[in-house]
Order: sequence, then C-alpha cells, then structure tokens
Amino acid sequence: MDRFEQYRVFAQVAEMGSFIKAANALELPRASVSAAIQQLESQVGVRLLHRTTRQVRLTADGAQLLERLRPLLAEVEEIDHLFQQSARQVSGRLNVDVPSRIARRLVAPALPGLLRRHPRLQLALGSSDRAIDLIQEGVDCAVRFGALHDSSLVSRPLGSIALVNCASPAYLREQGVPLKPEDLAQGHWMVGYASPTTGRELPWEVAAGQGAAQAIALPSRVVVNNAESYIACCLAGLGLIQIPRFDVQHLLDAGELVDVMPAHRAAAMPVTMLYPHRRQRSRRLAIFLEWFEELMRKHLDA
Repeated sequence: MDRFEQYRVFAQVAEMGSFIKAANALELPRASVSAAIQQLESQVGVRLLHRTTRQVRLTADGAQLLERLRPLLAEVEEIDHLFQQSARQVSGRLNVDVPSRIARRLVAPALPGLLRRHPRLQLALGSSDRAIDLIQEGVDCAVRFGALHDSSLVSRPLGSIALVNCASPAYLREQGVPLKPEDLAQGHWMVGYASPTTGRELPWEVAAGQGAAQAIALPSRVVVNNAESYIACCLAGLGLIQIPRFDVQHLLDAGELVDVMPAHRAAAMPVTMLYPHRRQRSRRLAIFLEWFEELMRKHLDA
C-alpha cells in the first residue's frame, strides 16, 4: 500500500473511531487496515492513534496530521470526479450535525429522495443541540440556529426562522391567556431551556426592534436542555415556550398548542450552515449544502 493510501486509511479510521468500521467502509480486510496504520506510524516516526479494546482516539500528532490531510484528500476527490459527468457518481461518507428536531422532522423524512439521486453517498447524521468542534469530531458540516460565536469556520447564512409563543389549552385554562408582556407577571410560568453549551437557563425574550431583544424575568418549574423535552413539557401544561414555528405547526393545527401574544414574539432566529474550510468542501458536501438549503427554504422568513 502506497503512502497516499495509508493516509486515506488513517483518515477513515480517525473519523470513524474504529478499525473494523473503517475496514468495512473501505472494503478492505481489517488486517490490511491495521498494517497500513502501523506502517504509516513507522514511517512518520510518531504514534498517531491511541488504541484500546473499546475505542480508537487520535494522539496530538494524529490530530495535527488529520487536519492537514483533510483538504488534501478533498482535493484529490475533486480531481477524481473532475471528468465524471453524472451526479450519481457522488460517493463516500459525509458527516453532518443538525439540531435534533431538524433531524427528525425535516432531514430524515427527506433523505430517501437525496439517497435515490446519489445511491453511493453515505450520510452520518448527528443530531444534537450543543455546539461541537467540527475539526475535533470529524464533522463536515453543521447546521446551527441562533447567533454564532467568533469562529474560523466558514459560515453560510440561510435566512431566519420565525419564533412563536405557545402554551397548552390546559395551561391557559388554569393560568389565563396572556395578551401582552405585562400579563406574564400575573402568575405565568415558562418551561426553562438551558443552553446545552453553557448550561445557563435562557430568558424569555421579546423583540425590541432593529434586532434587539428585551429579556423578561419569568419563573420556571422545570428546566430542560433539548427541544423534544421542551415541547413535551409545554404539552403537559408546565409553562409557556418560545420555539420555531415549523417545530410546532402540526400541534398548533391540531389544537394541542395555542399561539399566544403573536404581536410580542422574540426576534426571528438566524439559521446558518458551518463547515471547516472552503478547500475542504468536497463535491458531496456541496450537494448536501444545496439540498439542505432547498429543504429549509419554505420554513424561512428571509
């Protein structure tokens, strides 16, 4: 096996965290994968992977090598596809991470169509509501809602998505229907949402014009850290929530939730796609970006 093939094997093992999974993905014997890694480590003179019976992790040297290899491997893939005329030739594994509700309600139902068009594409779909290190975790692309922190990642803004204030009919019968922010002080509760990144409970907000937000002190009896629990607690009558409309439109249509204070909503939430670097943008990533942007378009305000 030549040096470039060793690099390719190393990147596959590093991204999948397993010799067996990498061997299956590359359609190679497991022994060949192990031998390639041993030979590469011998040639570069450092250990690249920590191996245990349960997992395979990158060493500091291995992480440095992988970061340098990703754009090189992506460039070679682009060259391989340069003269292929059919979009069906897109192949390989793409690691993406999206919020859990996006994964369940939008991405998963639409995936059969994408994979029918690109049958050799494999999608590793992570669904989390926390910020992740795309480079460290080997993720090609992430979708994020809300304001972004400074980052070296490439960002592709898609637009903004409207937020609505919701409560269950049972909650409103018990606590009354708030019509304006001042009414919230009359015994109302919110379902608390703790940032998966910081752990801090986010405040209730009302748009104050020109992108500004007014925070309102509203007590909570339960605090959650993911969207599924957030909606479930609202359905159970535990308080008011602020959430993207597409997440609960079916519940609003069915009367299971009620839209309240429509004139006093939080500011629309920006939606952004992130990926490590333009040079690492493979053809399969470009196809996913275009597909997801089209998927989200009907749910965006701007």
